[in-house]
Amino acid sequence: MTKRRRFTADFKARVALDALRGDRTIQEIAAKHKVHPNQVSAWKRQAVDGLGEVFSNGTGGARVDHEGEVHDLHAKIGQLTVERDFLAKGLKR
Repeated sequence: MTKRRRFTADFKARVALDALRGDRTIQEIAAKHKVHPNQVSAWKRQAVDGLGEVFSNGTGGARVDHEGEVHDLHAKIGQLTVERDFLAKGLKR
């Protein structure tokens, strides 16, 4: 049984960058790096698809995190308000 190879993100980026340059064919790049040509094409496609995120200034994912954080903080404010009101009624007695 053969063991599955794992590639680092840096290696994948180098192979994809070689493919994006276009000075060699996919087959030549695959032979040079000892990977399957389909894998080179897949990494190239992932690199092209991910280029938009590089120039997005992080607005997409940060907005989702920010909205979740605001929701959690509003829930905490509501909880603290209820506790304060409960304790205030107990002190008046």
